[in-house]
Amino acid sequence: MLNIAECVHLACVLEATARKPGNVHPGRDFDDLTYRDFILSAGAIAPILERAPQFGVGPVVLDAIRATRRLVTTNTNLGIVLLLAPLAAVPRERDLRAGVGDVLNDLSVDDSRAVFAAIRLANPSGLGNAPREDIRAEPTLPLREIMALAADRDLVARQYANNFRDVLEIGAPALSATTPLEAGIIRCYLRLLAAHPDSHVARKNGRELAVEASRRAADVLAGIARIEEFDDWLCADGHRRNPGTTADLVAASLFAGLRDGIIQWPAHF
Repeated sequence: MLNIAECVHLACVLEATARKPGNVHPGRDFDDLTYRDFILSAGAIAPILERAPQFGVGPVVLDAIRATRRLVTTNTNLGIVLLLAPLAAVPRERDLRAGVGDVLNDLSVDDSRAVFAAIRLANPSGLGNAPREDIRAEPTLPLREIMALAADRDLVARQYANNFRDVLEIGAPALSATTPLEAGIIRCYLRLLAAHPDSHVARKNGRELAVEASRRAADVLAGIARIEEFDDWLCADGHRRNPGTTADLVAASLFAGLRDGIIQWPAHF
């Protein structure tokens, strides 16, 4: 059985390595973001997130982003860390689906303060102003309640509001031990993207283009469109169409799959 640090590290490395349409992978870097950045970030956060059951979600999120920023100069993993921290905080002996609900319900205003500081440190692109509980101000609500305010416009926040339903009911089941793992990761990515317009795409390009990306992902799954054409379309316009939030959900799905044995390791990639 893999320990939590191993699950975190493998989930991040596998997500970055799979040749998902529109994303960085070993065969493609962006001008401001490289495959090496993701691998360094994976190693930085794994031992920190393993401490989530003892130290809590907010503190390990902040420590993980601090560790990341010591190694890379751009935001590689804020979404991943925000997703993995509650999952990693579930005691190893507990069922993940039931346990994550308890973790989320126990989140406090102190967790909100730490996460707000982490978001400011990561400085993600395209972050606008929120009418309530803006990250530039002092939070007044527990973290889960704050995430619920943003659930209609941000897929990471949505997981806090719905007990990680998209990760556990769409993402993780798409990973299969009966096919090469990379194929399962790409299938997971396409299913998540087809189900929900990507938050990162919407922030950079508007809701309409994010919906178009989801439609094209569904066409690939249905065999109507070729994945190579979808990749070319996502990479156009200086990679502004990169579905980065969906990739974060894939990392969380991989963590769940590794933790709960959906993925038998070592696996054929």
